[in-house]
Amino acid sequence: MSIERLQTEHGISTSWIHFPLHPKIADEGMPVRDLFPNRDPEDMKAMSNQMRALMEQAGLPYGKRDMTYNSRLAQELGSWADTQEGGSTIHDRLFKAYFVDNVNIGDKNILLEIAKDSGLDGDQARDVLDHRLFSPQVTADWQRAWENGITGVPTFTSQELYVVGNQPYEILLRFINHLRELNTEK
Repeated sequence: MSIERLQTEHGISTSWIHFPLHPKIADEGMPVRDLFPNRDPEDMKAMSNQMRALMEQAGLPYGKRDMTYNSRLAQELGSWADTQEGGSTIHDRLFKAYFVDNVNIGDKNILLEIAKDSGLDGDQARDVLDHRLFSPQVTADWQRAWENGITGVPTFTSQELYVVGNQPYEILLRFINHLRELNTEK
C-alpha cells in the first residue's frame, strides 16, 4: 500500500484519526442495500465493483460485503491499541474483518478476539470496551473531521492541507514533497 511505502522510503510517521462512518447504524448492522434504499440494484452492483477495483488497485483485499456495521467500538479499540506496543497491527485486522470477512466490528466479543489475535491484552481490551475509555478520543476525532469538512476516507492531512481518497504512491509522494518544501520556506 502507498502509505507503508512512504513510511519505509521517506521516514514519515502517521497517526490514525477516526471518522464517523455511518454512526447511526444499530448494533446488529444493516444490509448494504438498505443503506441506499433508493438506489437501483444495478447502481449498487456498479458501486461494489468500483470499490473492489479501488481496493485491488491499492493492493488491498476486498470481500463480498452485503452488511454494514457501526464501527464506533472498533474505532475506540483502535484508538486504545495505538497506545500499546505493537498495537497498530489491529487496524489491518479490523479492516480485514469488515471489508473482507463481512464481520460485525460493532460486536464486543468479535472485537475482543481481534484484539487478542493482534497480540493485545484481552483483559485490558475488555476494560476499554466495557467502560468506553477511549470514547472521548474518538469523539474528538469525529469533531475534527466535521470541523474540517472531511467526508471520506482515507484523508491525508498535514499543515491544513488535505489529500482525500485512496491515492497512488506518486500522488502521496508529491504531497509529502510539497510539505517538505513548505517547511524549508519557513
